[in-house]
Amino acid sequence: MTIHPGGQNICGVSIGVLALESYFPKPPGHIKNPSSLQFTTLYEMLDGITVPKLLANPTGEMKDRLIDAAKRLEAKGVRAITGSCGFLAIFQKEIAAAVNVPVFVSSLIQVPLAHQMTGRTVGVITASAGSLTEAHLRGVGAENTPIVVQGLEDAKEFSTVILRNERTAMDLAKVEAELLAAAQGMIARNPEIGPIVLECTDLPPYAHALQAALNRPVFDIITLSEMVHRAALRVPFSGFIT
Repeated sequence: MTIHPGGQNICGVSIGVLALESYFPKPPGHIKNPSSLQFTTLYEMLDGITVPKLLANPTGEMKDRLIDAAKRLEAKGVRAITGSCGFLAIFQKEIAAAVNVPVFVSSLIQVPLAHQMTGRTVGVITASAGSLTEAHLRGVGAENTPIVVQGLEDAKEFSTVILRNERTAMDLAKVEAELLAAAQGMIARNPEIGPIVLECTDLPPYAHALQAALNRPVFDIITLSEMVHRAALRVPFSGFIT
């Protein structure tokens, strides 16, 4: 007989997500679309904290709300905590210090890893190049990694919906085409780039198309989440010896 101590309202959750408020479509591959994920998720909604607000003015009050939300996720039993926007990198260290489970609120944590794995400059594709600061890179230990940053602030469909929050309807095919055009331009200008890291959590749904176009490894919040899930919840291997 196995007696479990209990004490949790919800059980069996792997990854908790600090979820900013947004209402545009989240296709499969988005961290806020659990139907496509290979791990269980629990969302802590942060009403009033939007992508435009986080990019323009990451305040101390915002940080405090994120820390409180992370503590709630930990209390609910999640094994690790991520976020729904890569610009949360600016608060990575503070959130991680506030809880006792692994925290990886930005895919940018993979930037040093991608460089060490390849020895090449890392191409970082972000929602807004001008908003990605040294403080964000320091937050994830990437300030000394050779990178080239490509923003999508000039991509009409992407910026209209995601950066400026002017409407919620979004043409997914246009966003994919804008991403591919921006990435191909980045590589044409900087052929020394090896791996690609997608800062923006809205881009993983198009990562397969991006890799097919660039023939390079592509890292994003989903690749990171899958790795952390497997590290936080190890299970026996199946198979046979003979």
